[in-house]
Amino acid sequence: MKHHRLAAAVALVGLVLAGCDKQAAEKEQELKTPAQKASYGIGLNMGRSLSQEGMDDLDSKAVALGIEDAMAKKEQRLSDEQLMEAFGFLQKRAEERMAAIGDENAKAGKKFLEDNGKREGVITTASGLQYEVLKKADGAQPKADDVVSVHYEGKLVDGTVFDSSIQRGAPIDLPVGGVIPGWVEGLQLMHVGEKYKLYIPSELAYGAQSPSPMIPANSVLVFELELLSIQEKAE
Repeated sequence: MKHHRLAAAVALVGLVLAGCDKQAAEKEQELKTPAQKASYGIGLNMGRSLSQEGMDDLDSKAVALGIEDAMAKKEQRLSDEQLMEAFGFLQKRAEERMAAIGDENAKAGKKFLEDNGKREGVITTASGLQYEVLKKADGAQPKADDVVSVHYEGKLVDGTVFDSSIQRGAPIDLPVGGVIPGWVEGLQLMHVGEKYKLYIPSELAYGAQSPSPMIPANSVLVFELELLSIQEKAE
């Protein structure tokens, strides 16, 4: 399926560049008309998507050659078997790169948690979750079947923000038992009105899976989490 996605991506780039002739390709592409701007945006998004999948070594000139041949209805220069072999090679290399990045993240995350756990005020639970209390309160504690209202900001260990209800200016309601394990545990430690900082090992977050390009595989996640309220259950 990934081979087909790559082939489809290249085909879509062909649609973006279909209106460019050789002379236009040799000079700076103008981005004045709405169609030109939209075309650039599609190409930009497609390039980012391919790069995020580890396809950052595609040859743009070879892509343009394929587009030109397809639009001119010329006979393809490589057989289907050669193309599939090339797609397979590229995909394998991308997967190897992503696996290497995941291994590096796992090692860096382990070192971060080891050092962080030594800091004063940081508590490590039996599961490996780490937390520190930023603001104490005496409100009720939620249970796994409760729905709570929270404000939060999520970061990678390098400080990169990947999600933030604070920046959006609106808290969110969520089921305590329906979130990542680190949150499930952390929320049940908190009292309404409290604010914690959670340091969540990758195995209590998304593990080797990358839920979005903003969160690489095997990432330790850091959340500032404020428990605003627990919703009352219907009678």
